[in-house]
Amino acid sequence: MNPAMRASKTFVLDTNVLIHDPGSLARFERSKVVLPLAVIEELDGFKRLNDDRGYAVRQATRQLDRLRSKGKLSEGVTLDHGGTLVIEYRRAEKLPSQFEGAGVKKDNEILATALYLKEKGENVVFISKDMNLRIKAEVLGIDTEDYEREKAPIQGLYKGWREAVVGQAVIDRLFKEHKLADAGGLPEFHANEFAILKSAENPSVSALARFKPGVGLVPLLTQHKPWGIKPLNVQQRFALDLLMDKDVSLVTLVGVPGSGKTLIALAAGLEQVFEARAFRRLLISRPVVPVGRDIGFLPGTKEEKLSTWMGAVKDNIEFLCDSSGQVTPDEVMADATDIFDSDKIEVEAVSFLRGRSLPRMYIIIDDAQNLTPHEVKTIISRAGEGTKVVLTGDPYQIDNPYLDAASNGLSNLVERFKGQKVAGSIKFDKIERSGLAALASELL
Repeated sequence: MNPAMRASKTFVLDTNVLIHDPGSLARFERSKVVLPLAVIEELDGFKRLNDDRGYAVRQATRQLDRLRSKGKLSEGVTLDHGGTLVIEYRRAEKLPSQFEGAGVKKDNEILATALYLKEKGENVVFISKDMNLRIKAEVLGIDTEDYEREKAPIQGLYKGWREAVVGQAVIDRLFKEHKLADAGGLPEFHANEFAILKSAENPSVSALARFKPGVGLVPLLTQHKPWGIKPLNVQQRFALDLLMDKDVSLVTLVGVPGSGKTLIALAAGLEQVFEARAFRRLLISRPVVPVGRDIGFLPGTKEEKLSTWMGAVKDNIEFLCDSSGQVTPDEVMADATDIFDSDKIEVEAVSFLRGRSLPRMYIIIDDAQNLTPHEVKTIISRAGEGTKVVLTGDPYQIDNPYLDAASNGLSNLVERFKGQKVAGSIKFDKIERSGLAALASELL
């Protein structure tokens, strides 16, 4: 093999890469991309699923079928970015004895193909979202990487708010003029980013403001109390300001469990659907991803199955009904059930949102950290005219085995929409559920 070919890389893709991003073949510019035959077999097993995996697989398979017009995939076809795609059926004759079942387990067959190419002298890099499979590849001496095209900088994830120390005169001018278009020493703010301005002369004096493009910092004078809920900290106040703003169509709420993300999203939604009638319906959805050991199939209709996954939402609605003071304690359960079963509220699995058009709806996607960037794109593209989409979640509470804090759809969305006029994001850092919950989060 000549030096030029030796210096180039051969990227061997795992099945989960194509499911995570059906367009991943186009991401490896001017490189050789190899799909082991075992990957095609796995795609064939997923193609009939009626969920997001099945949809992604069908997209990837159609793309491969179109590429067949360029020649035989087994011999290699040229991709638009100048690279080459090859479907490889050959594999290393034998894996180490510890890799038993190599002829049965598809993961081992994929590794065997990568090892075969490495033994031929190619500069192989194995790309997979499966952490354990990357470890096994490394044991075989194969260079391996995660698929990181859509990873967000999780350590510096956009918070949606920041603190700044300013002179007392700046705070006085903010309230006197009801805006702060120009103030020396202030950082550059993104659209709909909030500021906590603290007086340099008097630390006990502070002001809350929100940056609006073309205007500047505007003081936060209104304290929203939707459905009788009063914000318990400054981040909740910021979030409610975004949730109740008709000009903000996309809101992301990121934070630890118990910070009130789902509760205030529901409160704002109930207020605007039932009281203000700004939206015709409240749609609530969650990814159907079990925590811990799966208990298997659930009996009943789709609605009965979904009610199991929506327990957290029902709990929050019961709390809101109890806190509103509109019902007696004995009536809380009945009242919450009536609201939950109202034709103004729709509960749907994320998998069934594709293909729908959703105008004038207030949509809440809870536990959005379990969605891929592709799934989040699919959901938001369903929003019709006058619809508001709210996504909540904690990037560190992921149950999807192929996602992490940086690669999930929620983190990716926060960074991609940072600074957009129609979007806003708030990162919570305080637990308000209970003293016990806060202590458990700190100690356990």
